[in-house]
Amino acid sequence: MGSNLKMLESILKHPTTLSFIRLKTTSAQYVSSRFRDPTFEKFMDKYKNLLKVISIQDLILANPTNKSHPPSVSLDFLNRLSARLQLSRGATAFLRKYPHIFQIFYDPNKSQPFVKLTEAAFALSRQEAEAINASSPLVVEKLVRLLLMSTSKSLPLRAVFKVWRELGLPDDFEGSVIARNSKIFKLCDGNEPNTHLLKLFDEMRHRDFTASVDNWRVMECCREDCEVDRTELQHSFKQGFPSGMRLSKNFKAKVKEWQRLPYLGPYEAMGEHKKTKAGIKRSEKRAVAIVHEFLSLTVEKMVEVEKISHFRKWFGIDLNIRDLFLDHPGIFYLSTKGQKHTVFLREAYERGRLIETNAVYDVRRKLLDLVILGRQGLITASGGNCTSGESESGEGDSE
Repeated sequence: MGSNLKMLESILKHPTTLSFIRLKTTSAQYVSSRFRDPTFEKFMDKYKNLLKVISIQDLILANPTNKSHPPSVSLDFLNRLSARLQLSRGATAFLRKYPHIFQIFYDPNKSQPFVKLTEAAFALSRQEAEAINASSPLVVEKLVRLLLMSTSKSLPLRAVFKVWRELGLPDDFEGSVIARNSKIFKLCDGNEPNTHLLKLFDEMRHRDFTASVDNWRVMECCREDCEVDRTELQHSFKQGFPSGMRLSKNFKAKVKEWQRLPYLGPYEAMGEHKKTKAGIKRSEKRAVAIVHEFLSLTVEKMVEVEKISHFRKWFGIDLNIRDLFLDHPGIFYLSTKGQKHTVFLREAYERGRLIETNAVYDVRRKLLDLVILGRQGLITASGGNCTSGESESGEGDSE
């Protein structure tokens, strides 16, 4: 026990030197001592506020509307939800920080202030819905892929609901996707009351899909400046570490040994799980492959750890998901900004943006740009432009 504490103290003193062994410390201890990637952390500083913006936007859009009156909610209603929405200074202060997204107006008929989306923000919400509807075949394929990764070829519907936005599904996907593809999907009663399982029909269970990591291996093998030994590519994953992170010789050796380790891919039948040391290592590598593929299916190649944990047992992963991310920092990056942990697929990002974008991501990025814009470009009552350092409430950018 004493030696473990000494090693932990050494890591805390030298956090940029990465050791492959996480010791028998808690995940919380390791999270606090690990190397923080400034690019992802800076991105999450803004993204955590985007999540709050989206929560309010969804509440506004959920209200009934007609052609003459755009959707809106009362300011009093949002203020009462401040704690639930994690708005520490209240809804009013938060809304005023984003005048390019929200507009507060007074309704004389109801004698109280209301909140609606600006024309720019409302247009982006329509564009996102159109982009999702246009990607209907891709949405069906994503659901099929998810189900094929499950050991039983089924998933609880509530787990899919947890990640509908991350997967780019329409908000009514149960009716617009599942019901309309009744020859592919079927809903069955679960083992618990009021639960449903989403299943694939038997004839769909033999679909042959290629995992994204396999596509990378083929492309990497064809490159003249291939960074990985071609003889080791068969089981390798793309690894990337930010500048400033010093890697110990022991860590490099462990990564090289792990890259060579054979395993079953995310769409292959798992078979019997052997409790030998080698079997446990292969099982862990398969878990990495499954989570890697899961993140590849998301719109933004990122997801909250809590949400992906709902799929753990259905994918046959019998280890802690967060530990998996911590133990493979060259593949995943775990951010703890905000009150929830978020994992990124490291290879998908460059300088805080997706390398290969998609239509849904492009629209969401425009909304994030409005969040980043804050009050910049706003004409104040004195006729001047409000800069990022100025705020009507005098608050900073972070909630």
